[in-house]
Amino acid sequence: MARVISDECVACGTCEGECPVSAIAMGAVHFEVNADTCVDCGACEAACPVGAISEA
Repeated sequence: MARVISDECVACGTCEGECPVSAIAMGAVHFEVNADTCVDCGACEAACPVGAISEA
């Protein structure tokens, strides 16, 4: 199951750099996770400074 990024995201980009499979990219409002690419490793969740990433 892929991780999801909530509206709490402040678009800092930290998560994007931590993703080992490049499943995170900037969306219209904040960063988003590509569920087809995400391997659910949790690296992005651990790196998020505002806790905006969680399991789907």
